Amino acid sequence: MAPRKNFRNQAKKEVKPAAVVNKNGVKVEASVAASSGGFSGTKIFTWFMVLALLGVWSSVAVVWFDLVDYDNVIAERAKEFRFNFSEVLQGKLSAYDADGDGDFDVEDAKVLLGLKESPVSVSLREAKEESAVKEPAAVPLPPISDDFIPDDSRDDATHPYEDENDAIDTKGELVEKAQPQQTLEESKQYNNQPGSPETKETVQLRYNAEAESVPEPEADVEPEVESVPEPEADVEPEVESVLELEAEFVPELKENAEDHPKDQLKEKAKKKKPKLLNKFEKTIKTEIDAAEKLRKKGKVEEAVRAFETLVLQYPQSPRCRYGKALAEDGLAEKMLSNDMLQKAIGTYKEASELPNATPDLIKATLKKRAERQQFLGRMRGALATLEKLVQIFPEDMALKNDLGVAHLLIGDNNSAKRVYEEVLATAPSDGFAKVHYGFILKSENKIAESIPFLRDGLESGDPGTDDGRFYFHLGDALQRMGDDSAYKWYERGHQRGHFASVWQRSLYNVDGLKAQPWWTPKDTGYMDLVKTLERNWRIIRDEAQSVMDKTTGLFVPEEENLREKGEWGQFTLWQQGKKAGESCRSVPKTCGLLERYPEATGCKRGQIKFSVMQPGTHVWPHTGPTNCRLRMHLGLVIPKTGCKIRCTNDTRAWEEGKVLIFDDSFEHEVWQDADSYRLIFIVDVWHPELTQYQRQTLSPI
Repeated sequence: MAPRKNFRNQAKKEVKPAAVVNKNGVKVEASVAASSGGFSGTKIFTWFMVLALLGVWSSVAVVWFDLVDYDNVIAERAKEFRFNFSEVLQGKLSAYDADGDGDFDVEDAKVLLGLKESPVSVSLREAKEESAVKEPAAVPLPPISDDFIPDDSRDDATHPYEDENDAIDTKGELVEKAQPQQTLEESKQYNNQPGSPETKETVQLRYNAEAESVPEPEADVEPEVESVPEPEADVEPEVESVLELEAEFVPELKENAEDHPKDQLKEKAKKKKPKLLNKFEKTIKTEIDAAEKLRKKGKVEEAVRAFETLVLQYPQSPRCRYGKALAEDGLAEKMLSNDMLQKAIGTYKEASELPNATPDLIKATLKKRAERQQFLGRMRGALATLEKLVQIFPEDMALKNDLGVAHLLIGDNNSAKRVYEEVLATAPSDGFAKVHYGFILKSENKIAESIPFLRDGLESGDPGTDDGRFYFHLGDALQRMGDDSAYKWYERGHQRGHFASVWQRSLYNVDGLKAQPWWTPKDTGYMDLVKTLERNWRIIRDEAQSVMDKTTGLFVPEEENLREKGEWGQFTLWQQGKKAGESCRSVPKTCGLLERYPEATGCKRGQIKFSVMQPGTHVWPHTGPTNCRLRMHLGLVIPKTGCKIRCTNDTRAWEEGKVLIFDDSFEHEVWQDADSYRLIFIVDVWHPELTQYQRQTLSPI
């Protein structure tokens, strides 16, 4: 935001007596004005209004002798704060009454010009000087304009972060775009299943937050819950029903309540602000609102200093400390500083533990703290914070739902399952709990049992249910049960913007990349790599066969729940752009061939591995997690009949020594009905349309 204009000495430039500029910007010769009998009628009216606005006749001398055009100052101030002169003349500059005498006069104008210090600033400075603690300089709190909405000291009802723009917030987008200096990694999976990240049972079981990996201090975990003070006597009791809640603030709803659907009433109720001020804080509400205005205007450095001053003056005020935490949070976002964010997390905790904190402030503060802990990757600390919240507010199902997600983020599906069972026992129609409970059942391979929970949860339309993962897993469950209605849900997910198409259902995408199921080597631009693989396929095959013996333990069973039946083993050489341990020692020639192809070895969203499939194996229809890669299959040992792969509605077969290339973000399915094993070499490469910058900055999968 541009700095405020400095109006000091604006009128102290040399004045030419030959002309005078009137309010309309028209130059009038002084002699003309004099010849017309002194002042014209318009001029007299103008001066009368100026003098009336300034409030005292003595201002004439100040204006005349100091050569300060106070009228122009007021006009400029009016322009800066989006006032107009009609508002000025109606007395709407009372906010600039700097000396508290009830009007706007010369002394107040001097404060605006910076010629005199505001009494408010003086009192803040004196309060600071009286304190033995050294704190940053106080920021003069700005006046409150008509467009600022302060804390509502009435009843609560809304989410405490409704008005905030949390760009630092961690909720991930399903369509990814490379960000400058991206250092965040994909968050933890919903379950602890190891295995290939390209499958829907691992990566697409993950929650969509992205978290920076930071070691968790043990002290951050708070297993014990301290007692929470009872609300002050002046706290109004909660309204028993949505209808009563609305009727209290919208009286006409009492008469016509039957004309308003419940969902409309619920939506209206959500717009009301929480009660964050205790009895004492209502007496300093103006000071809190002024500091809060700085924060909401984006002046976070000034807001931090302003709230630090308030905390110094009122150390037992939970609202002042909560405001300080929010300001520090905003400053962390601006600075991209984890240290500052950690400071905000500590301040949130301090605010929640102060005596006389209102229940709404405790809830808002601890929720914000948990969100920020999750962003820093401190999942167990966030879990402890949410457990504390649930113990304080046991009737709040939304908090229990958040707690369930926290358990999923650390891979504790069993605890999450218990939480959602408790929610559904109390609120059987809770859509958020249903989709998550169905999700957990499906991860346990309870396919049939998961379907009604996923379907009912999506049909509820409750907040948090319109998520591509739930459309994905409902469709997948229906497919595994042989139910063609799966494609109805895929189509719905596509219409809701979660899938690129019914066939292409990856969830971690970059917009605008060429999308087709099958590719030729020429299409990819990786002709040299393809030729190298095909020319040396026998070397690659021989090395793979030399380590296929089960006693080596190099080939491990596919553990991602993609098989309907059969045996499928994999031996990984590169994963997420890095060599997988000591794997290349066993197949040095194969690895040597690939070292000079960074489009493959550096593909952070792919793998390089051998894949062996035994007769009688069927792999369910599935899609990979991202459209940022293409998958090459080099045939090494291929039976003459019985082995085939379908991508979308096009089915093909492998050939020994030949490379098949497809985009595995499209639905594909595999059959192995031959009499002997099938062995292929899988090489993932970056999508050719990704820029070098995107390849460097996209997060690994």
